[in-house]
Amino acid sequence: EVHLMESGGGLVQVGGSLRLSCAASGSAIDDYDIGWFRQAPGKEREGVSAIEIKEGQTYYADSAKGRFTISSDSAENTVFLQMNNLKPEDSAVYYCAASFDLGAGWYRTIWYDYWGQGPQVTVSS
Repeated sequence: EVHLMESGGGLVQVGGSLRLSCAASGSAIDDYDIGWFRQAPGKEREGVSAIEIKEGQTYYADSAKGRFTISSDSAENTVFLQMNNLKPEDSAVYYCAASFDLGAGWYRTIWYDYWGQGPQVTVSS
């Protein structure tokens, strides 16, 4: 069983940047596919990005393309989400999640087996 701990959330102004970290314990993060999701008040949880670490394949929601970058560091047992040019609509609680094997649709929560607690990201205008 893997435990996930996110960090790096906070308050940032429009156009600013944040880097979220998802640190794994109890298992090697390379054994999983990792996704980042977010949930704003009154909205459903939505997929932001995902990485199949062993295959080196990354995925992005349209809203994240060109602004967010997902990466992994096996030595640190951590996956990162670099978020640039942040917008007010990016404000949400961000969660990382681990999947044994992503099926069709990396953005579907049903494929993920373990979840972190989620840091708040707030983008002020």
